[in-house]
Amino acid sequence: MQETDRGGVYHALGIVENLCGRTATAERVAKEEGLLRWLLQRIQTKEEGGGVSQNKQYAAEILAILVQNSAPNRRKFASLDAADVMLQLVAPYRKRDPEKGGEEEEYVENLFEALTCMADGPEGKAKFVEAEGVELCLIMLKEGKLSKNASLRLLDHAASGTSGVEVCQKIVEAGGLKNIFTLFMKKSTDHRVAEHLIGIFASMLRLLPADSAERIRLLAKFVEKDYEKTEKLVRLRRECAVRMSAVDEGIRAEQAQLSAEEREDMADEWFSRRLDAGLFSLQTLDVVLAWLVAEDGGAKETIRKLLADRDESFNVIKDTIQEQIEGIDVEDADSKDTREMLSTLVTFL
Repeated sequence: MQETDRGGVYHALGIVENLCGRTATAERVAKEEGLLRWLLQRIQTKEEGGGVSQNKQYAAEILAILVQNSAPNRRKFASLDAADVMLQLVAPYRKRDPEKGGEEEEYVENLFEALTCMADGPEGKAKFVEAEGVELCLIMLKEGKLSKNASLRLLDHAASGTSGVEVCQKIVEAGGLKNIFTLFMKKSTDHRVAEHLIGIFASMLRLLPADSAERIRLLAKFVEKDYEKTEKLVRLRRECAVRMSAVDEGIRAEQAQLSAEEREDMADEWFSRRLDAGLFSLQTLDVVLAWLVAEDGGAKETIRKLLADRDESFNVIKDTIQEQIEGIDVEDADSKDTREMLSTLVTFL
Protein backbone atom coordinates (compact mmCIF):
# COMPACT_ATOMS: atom_id res chain seq x y z
CA MET A 1 0.00 0.00 0.00
CA GLN A 2 1.69 3.20 -1.20
CA GLU A 3 0.90 6.43 0.63
CA THR A 4 0.76 8.79 -2.34
CA ASP A 5 -2.78 9.95 -1.48
CA ARG A 6 -3.21 10.65 2.22
CA GLY A 7 -6.99 10.90 1.91
CA GLY A 8 -7.16 7.64 -0.01
CA VAL A 9 -5.01 5.86 2.58
CA TYR A 10 -7.21 7.19 5.38
CA HIS A 11 -10.29 5.87 3.55
CA ALA A 12 -8.60 2.47 3.05
CA LEU A 13 -7.69 2.31 6.75
CA GLY A 14 -11.32 3.10 7.57
CA ILE A 15 -12.43 0.11 5.53
CA VAL A 16 -9.92 -2.13 7.33
CA GLU A 17 -11.18 -0.86 10.70
CA ASN A 18 -14.79 -1.65 9.78
CA LEU A 19 -13.78 -5.14 8.68
CA CYS A 20 -12.13 -5.74 12.04
CA GLY A 21 -15.31 -5.17 14.05
CA ARG A 22 -15.82 -8.94 14.37
CA THR A 23 -13.08 -11.19 15.76
CA ALA A 24 -13.42 -13.80 13.00
CA THR A 25 -13.01 -11.12 10.31
CA ALA A 26 -10.11 -9.50 12.17
CA GLU A 27 -8.33 -12.86 12.16
CA ARG A 28 -8.86 -13.23 8.40
CA VAL A 29 -7.49 -9.71 7.87
CA ALA A 30 -4.43 -10.50 9.99
CA LYS A 31 -3.60 -13.52 7.83
CA GLU A 32 -2.51 -11.05 5.16
CA GLU A 33 1.05 -10.60 6.34
CA GLY A 34 1.67 -7.85 3.81
CA LEU A 35 -0.95 -5.63 5.45
CA LEU A 36 0.47 -6.27 8.91
CA ARG A 37 3.97 -5.43 7.80
CA TRP A 38 2.69 -2.25 6.14
CA LEU A 39 0.92 -1.18 9.35
CA LEU A 40 4.10 -1.81 11.37
CA GLN A 41 6.13 0.15 8.84
CA ARG A 42 3.57 2.99 8.79
CA ILE A 43 3.65 3.55 12.57
CA GLN A 44 7.45 3.93 12.33
CA THR A 45 7.42 6.46 9.48
CA LYS A 46 9.10 9.74 10.42
CA GLU A 47 6.92 12.66 9.35
CA GLU A 48 7.58 16.32 8.60
CA GLY A 49 8.08 18.36 11.73
CA GLY A 50 8.38 15.21 13.83
CA GLY A 51 4.65 15.11 14.51
CA VAL A 52 2.08 12.34 14.17
CA SER A 53 -0.36 12.48 11.27
CA GLN A 54 -3.91 11.18 11.28
CA ASN A 55 -2.89 8.22 9.12
CA LYS A 56 0.00 7.25 11.41
CA GLN A 57 -2.32 7.38 14.42
CA TYR A 58 -4.97 5.40 12.53
CA ALA A 59 -2.46 2.67 11.66
CA ALA A 60 -1.60 2.32 15.36
CA GLU A 61 -5.31 2.18 16.23
CA ILE A 62 -5.94 -0.65 13.74
CA LEU A 63 -2.99 -2.60 15.14
CA ALA A 64 -4.55 -2.29 18.61
CA ILE A 65 -7.96 -3.41 17.30
CA LEU A 66 -6.46 -6.43 15.55
CA VAL A 67 -4.86 -7.80 18.73
CA GLN A 68 -7.52 -6.83 21.28
CA ASN A 69 -9.78 -9.89 21.07
CA SER A 70 -7.79 -12.45 19.12
CA ALA A 71 -5.14 -14.83 20.45
CA PRO A 72 -4.13 -15.94 16.90
CA ASN A 73 -3.55 -12.30 15.92
CA ARG A 74 -1.45 -11.72 19.05
CA ARG A 75 0.69 -14.73 18.11
CA LYS A 76 1.01 -13.46 14.55
CA PHE A 77 2.15 -10.00 15.61
CA ALA A 78 4.59 -11.47 18.13
CA SER A 79 6.16 -13.51 15.32
CA LEU A 80 6.74 -10.28 13.36
CA ASP A 81 8.64 -8.75 16.32
CA ALA A 82 5.93 -6.10 16.70
CA ALA A 83 6.70 -5.85 20.42
CA ASP A 84 10.25 -4.70 19.73
CA VAL A 85 9.04 -2.14 17.17
CA MET A 86 6.39 -0.67 19.45
CA LEU A 87 8.62 -0.58 22.54
CA GLN A 88 11.13 1.47 20.55
CA LEU A 89 8.33 3.83 19.52
CA VAL A 90 7.03 4.41 23.07
CA ALA A 91 10.53 4.71 24.58
CA PRO A 92 10.90 8.47 23.87
CA TYR A 93 7.78 9.13 25.96
CA ARG A 94 9.53 8.08 29.16
CA LYS A 95 10.71 11.68 29.48
CA ARG A 96 8.05 13.70 27.69
CA ASP A 97 4.29 13.63 27.22
CA PRO A 98 2.62 13.86 23.81
CA GLU A 99 0.53 16.95 23.17
CA LYS A 100 -2.73 16.53 25.06
CA GLY A 101 -5.86 15.91 23.02
CA GLY A 102 -4.02 15.51 19.72
CA GLU A 103 -3.19 12.72 17.27
CA GLU A 104 0.09 12.01 19.06
CA GLU A 105 -1.62 11.27 22.38
CA GLU A 106 -4.00 8.80 20.70
CA TYR A 107 -1.07 7.27 18.83
CA VAL A 108 0.84 6.60 22.09
CA GLU A 109 -2.28 5.23 23.80
CA ASN A 110 -2.88 2.82 20.91
CA LEU A 111 0.74 1.64 20.93
CA PHE A 112 0.46 0.85 24.65
CA GLU A 113 -2.91 -0.85 24.11
CA ALA A 114 -1.46 -3.08 21.38
CA LEU A 115 1.58 -3.92 23.52
CA THR A 116 -0.63 -4.73 26.52
CA CYS A 117 -2.87 -7.05 24.49
CA MET A 118 0.15 -8.79 22.97
CA ALA A 119 1.69 -9.26 26.41
CA ASP A 120 -1.39 -11.23 27.50
CA GLY A 121 -0.24 -14.18 25.39
CA PRO A 122 2.80 -16.40 26.08
CA GLU A 123 4.47 -15.56 22.77
CA GLY A 124 4.00 -11.84 23.40
CA LYS A 125 5.41 -12.15 26.93
CA ALA A 126 8.53 -13.86 25.58
CA LYS A 127 9.07 -11.14 22.97
CA PHE A 128 8.39 -8.45 25.58
CA VAL A 129 11.16 -9.80 27.82
CA GLU A 130 13.51 -10.32 24.87
CA ALA A 131 13.05 -6.69 23.76
CA GLU A 132 13.83 -5.45 27.32
CA GLY A 133 10.25 -4.31 27.83
CA VAL A 134 10.42 -4.93 31.58
CA GLU A 135 13.40 -2.63 31.95
CA LEU A 136 11.72 0.11 29.88
CA CYS A 137 8.51 -0.10 31.93
CA LEU A 138 10.48 0.18 35.18
CA ILE A 139 12.23 3.31 33.89
CA MET A 140 8.84 4.79 32.97
CA LEU A 141 7.49 4.05 36.45
CA LYS A 142 10.30 6.22 37.82
CA GLU A 143 10.56 8.93 35.16
CA GLY A 144 7.40 8.80 33.10
CA LYS A 145 4.39 11.10 33.14
CA LEU A 146 1.51 9.95 30.91
CA SER A 147 3.53 6.79 30.21
CA LYS A 148 3.71 5.86 33.93
CA ASN A 149 0.18 4.46 34.24
CA ALA A 150 0.27 2.88 30.78
CA SER A 151 3.57 1.11 31.48
CA LEU A 152 2.28 -0.11 34.87
CA ARG A 153 -0.79 -1.62 33.20
CA LEU A 154 1.47 -3.21 30.56
CA LEU A 155 3.71 -4.70 33.26
CA ASP A 156 0.67 -6.08 35.12
CA HIS A 157 -0.62 -7.87 32.00
CA ALA A 158 2.85 -9.14 31.07
CA ALA A 159 3.37 -10.65 34.54
CA SER A 160 -0.06 -12.32 34.70
CA GLY A 161 -1.01 -15.91 33.88
CA THR A 162 1.03 -19.07 34.21
CA SER A 163 3.36 -17.98 31.38
CA GLY A 164 4.39 -14.80 33.22
CA VAL A 165 7.19 -16.43 35.25
CA GLU A 166 10.04 -14.94 33.24
CA VAL A 167 8.50 -11.46 33.45
CA CYS A 168 8.16 -11.74 37.24
CA GLN A 169 11.76 -12.90 37.58
CA LYS A 170 12.98 -10.10 35.32
CA ILE A 171 11.17 -7.47 37.44
CA VAL A 172 13.23 -8.55 40.46
CA GLU A 173 16.49 -9.02 38.54
CA ALA A 174 16.17 -5.53 37.03
CA GLY A 175 15.79 -3.95 40.48
CA GLY A 176 12.10 -3.29 39.95
CA LEU A 177 10.93 -4.07 43.49
CA LYS A 178 12.11 -0.65 44.68
CA ASN A 179 10.19 1.16 41.90
CA ILE A 180 7.01 -0.83 42.46
CA PHE A 181 6.93 -0.60 46.24
CA THR A 182 7.85 3.11 46.22
CA LEU A 183 4.79 3.69 44.04
CA PHE A 184 2.69 1.45 46.29
CA MET A 185 3.62 3.31 49.49
CA LYS A 186 2.73 6.79 48.20
CA LYS A 187 0.20 8.46 50.49
CA SER A 188 -2.39 9.00 47.77
CA THR A 189 -2.62 6.26 45.16
CA ASP A 190 -5.13 6.25 42.31
CA HIS A 191 -7.33 3.14 42.56
CA ARG A 192 -6.34 2.01 39.06
CA VAL A 193 -2.65 2.31 39.94
CA ALA A 194 -3.26 0.35 43.15
CA GLU A 195 -5.15 -2.33 41.23
CA HIS A 196 -2.26 -2.89 38.82
CA LEU A 197 0.33 -2.94 41.61
CA ILE A 198 -1.68 -5.51 43.55
CA GLY A 199 -2.06 -7.53 40.35
CA ILE A 200 1.72 -7.60 39.96
CA PHE A 201 2.15 -8.68 43.61
CA ALA A 202 -0.36 -11.49 43.09
CA SER A 203 1.39 -12.70 39.93
CA MET A 204 4.81 -12.66 41.58
CA LEU A 205 3.60 -14.54 44.66
CA ARG A 206 1.97 -17.11 42.42
CA LEU A 207 4.80 -17.58 39.95
CA LEU A 208 8.18 -16.95 41.57
CA PRO A 209 9.63 -20.37 42.48
CA ALA A 210 9.62 -21.41 46.14
CA ASP A 211 12.89 -20.60 47.96
CA SER A 212 14.23 -18.73 44.91
CA ALA A 213 16.27 -15.57 45.53
CA GLU A 214 13.62 -13.54 43.71
CA ARG A 215 10.80 -14.82 45.94
CA ILE A 216 12.81 -14.25 49.12
CA ARG A 217 13.52 -10.65 48.06
CA LEU A 218 9.83 -10.07 47.34
CA LEU A 219 8.70 -11.46 50.70
CA ALA A 220 11.34 -9.37 52.46
CA LYS A 221 9.64 -6.23 51.12
CA PHE A 222 6.39 -7.15 52.89
CA VAL A 223 8.29 -7.89 56.11
CA GLU A 224 10.60 -4.86 56.30
CA LYS A 225 9.85 -1.76 58.42
CA ASP A 226 7.51 -3.60 60.79
CA TYR A 227 5.30 -4.96 58.01
CA GLU A 228 4.27 -1.48 56.82
CA LYS A 229 3.49 -2.72 53.30
CA THR A 230 1.44 -5.62 54.65
CA GLU A 231 -0.47 -3.12 56.79
CA LYS A 232 -1.20 -0.99 53.74
CA LEU A 233 -2.62 -4.05 51.96
CA VAL A 234 -5.05 -4.55 54.86
CA ARG A 235 -6.00 -0.85 54.82
CA LEU A 236 -6.73 -1.02 51.09
CA ARG A 237 -8.75 -4.18 51.67
CA ARG A 238 -10.78 -2.41 54.35
CA GLU A 239 -11.57 0.53 52.04
CA CYS A 240 -12.51 -1.81 49.20
CA ALA A 241 -14.69 -3.99 51.46
CA VAL A 242 -16.66 -0.92 52.63
CA ARG A 243 -17.49 0.02 49.03
CA MET A 244 -18.42 -3.56 48.20
CA SER A 245 -20.60 -3.89 51.28
CA ALA A 246 -22.66 -0.84 50.34
CA VAL A 247 -23.23 -2.14 46.80
CA ASP A 248 -24.05 -5.67 47.99
CA GLU A 249 -26.56 -4.30 50.48
CA GLY A 250 -28.30 -2.38 47.69
CA ILE A 251 -28.35 -5.46 45.46
CA ARG A 252 -29.85 -7.61 48.24
CA ALA A 253 -32.60 -5.01 48.73
CA GLU A 254 -33.41 -5.16 45.00
CA GLN A 255 -33.33 -8.96 44.95
CA ALA A 256 -35.92 -9.10 47.71
CA GLN A 257 -38.39 -7.27 45.46
CA LEU A 258 -37.91 -9.45 42.37
CA SER A 259 -38.98 -12.87 41.15
CA ALA A 260 -36.44 -15.60 40.39
CA GLU A 261 -36.72 -14.88 36.65
CA GLU A 262 -36.25 -11.14 37.16
CA ARG A 263 -33.23 -11.78 39.38
CA GLU A 264 -31.71 -13.90 36.60
CA ASP A 265 -32.24 -11.05 34.12
CA MET A 266 -30.49 -8.64 36.48
CA ALA A 267 -27.50 -10.89 37.21
CA ASP A 268 -25.16 -9.26 34.68
CA GLU A 269 -26.14 -5.75 35.80
CA TRP A 270 -25.46 -6.59 39.44
CA PHE A 271 -22.14 -8.21 38.60
CA SER A 272 -21.15 -5.07 36.66
CA ARG A 273 -22.00 -2.92 39.70
CA ARG A 274 -19.88 -5.12 41.93
CA LEU A 275 -16.95 -4.84 39.50
CA ASP A 276 -17.30 -1.04 39.47
CA ALA A 277 -17.27 -1.05 43.29
CA GLY A 278 -13.94 -2.91 43.33
CA LEU A 279 -14.75 -6.63 43.32
CA PHE A 280 -11.66 -7.54 41.30
CA SER A 281 -9.41 -5.44 43.54
CA LEU A 282 -10.85 -7.04 46.69
CA GLN A 283 -10.38 -10.53 45.28
CA THR A 284 -6.78 -9.83 44.26
CA LEU A 285 -5.98 -8.20 47.61
CA ASP A 286 -7.28 -11.25 49.45
CA VAL A 287 -5.19 -13.58 47.29
CA VAL A 288 -2.08 -11.53 48.13
CA LEU A 289 -2.95 -11.53 51.85
CA ALA A 290 -3.58 -15.29 51.77
CA TRP A 291 -0.15 -15.84 50.21
CA LEU A 292 1.47 -13.77 52.98
CA VAL A 293 -0.42 -15.73 55.65
CA ALA A 294 0.86 -18.95 54.09
CA GLU A 295 4.44 -17.75 53.64
CA ASP A 296 5.38 -15.77 56.76
CA GLY A 297 4.43 -16.22 60.41
CA GLY A 298 4.98 -12.55 61.23
CA ALA A 299 2.81 -11.42 58.33
CA LYS A 300 0.13 -13.88 59.41
CA GLU A 301 0.05 -12.42 62.92
CA THR A 302 0.07 -8.83 61.60
CA ILE A 303 -2.88 -9.52 59.31
CA ARG A 304 -4.76 -11.37 62.07
CA LYS A 305 -4.38 -8.40 64.48
CA LEU A 306 -5.40 -5.81 61.88
CA LEU A 307 -8.51 -7.79 60.94
CA ALA A 308 -9.38 -8.23 64.64
CA ASP A 309 -9.38 -4.42 65.04
CA ARG A 310 -12.65 -4.49 63.06
CA ASP A 311 -13.92 -7.70 64.67
CA GLU A 312 -12.97 -9.68 61.57
CA SER A 313 -11.01 -12.89 61.08
CA PHE A 314 -9.35 -14.79 58.26
CA ASN A 315 -12.88 -15.94 57.35
CA VAL A 316 -13.52 -12.71 55.42
CA ILE A 317 -10.52 -13.50 53.20
CA LYS A 318 -11.55 -17.15 52.93
CA ASP A 319 -15.08 -16.18 51.81
CA THR A 320 -13.75 -13.95 49.01
CA ILE A 321 -11.39 -16.64 47.73
CA GLN A 322 -14.11 -19.29 47.96
CA GLU A 323 -16.34 -17.08 45.79
CA GLN A 324 -13.54 -16.89 43.22
CA ILE A 325 -13.14 -20.67 43.23
CA GLU A 326 -16.85 -21.19 42.64
CA GLY A 327 -16.78 -18.73 39.74
CA ILE A 328 -13.97 -20.49 37.84
CA ASP A 329 -15.09 -22.58 34.89
CA VAL A 330 -12.24 -25.06 34.42
CA GLU A 331 -11.95 -25.15 30.63
CA ASP A 332 -8.21 -24.71 30.19
CA ALA A 333 -4.98 -25.48 32.00
CA ASP A 334 -4.59 -21.91 33.29
CA SER A 335 -8.06 -21.91 34.89
CA LYS A 336 -7.46 -25.33 36.42
CA ASP A 337 -4.12 -24.19 37.81
CA THR A 338 -5.72 -21.05 39.27
CA ARG A 339 -8.45 -23.08 40.95
CA GLU A 340 -5.93 -25.48 42.49
CA MET A 341 -3.80 -22.57 43.72
CA LEU A 342 -6.77 -20.82 45.35
CA SER A 343 -7.99 -24.07 46.92
CA THR A 344 -4.55 -24.57 48.49
CA LEU A 345 -4.48 -21.00 49.83
CA VAL A 346 -7.84 -21.52 51.55
CA THR A 347 -6.31 -24.29 53.65
CA PHE A 348 -3.94 -21.77 55.28
CA LEU A 349 -6.74 -19.45 56.42
